[in-house]
Amino acid sequence: QVQLVESGGGLVQAGGSLRLSCAASGRTFVSFAMGWFRQAPGKERELVASISWSGGSAYYADSVKGRFTISRDNAKNTVYLQMNDLNPEDTGVYYCAADQNRVAIISPDYWGRGTRVTVSS
Repeated sequence: QVQLVESGGGLVQAGGSLRLSCAASGRTFVSFAMGWFRQAPGKERELVASISWSGGSAYYADSVKGRFTISRDNAKNTVYLQMNDLNPEDTGVYYCAADQNRVAIISPDYWGRGTRVTVSS
């Protein structure tokens, strides 16, 4: 079992920044690729960014490229999402996910409970 706990969400004005963190416990952190999903009101959950077990490769949705950066610290069992130049379309609940695939997020095996991000215009 893996437990994922997100933090860092909140209310921010358009153009501002937030950094989300996801702390993992349980199984060996490097056994997993890690990702961040978000679910906006009335929309389906979507993959925003993911990172391989080593941090050597990352994926970003087109909507966040150049603004968001995913990173991980395997010594701290933590994955981060730095979000810059936020806009109201980034509003939603952000979920951390872990996939035993190790390289990419294909079908997450574990989910966090989410942290809410609200961007005001």
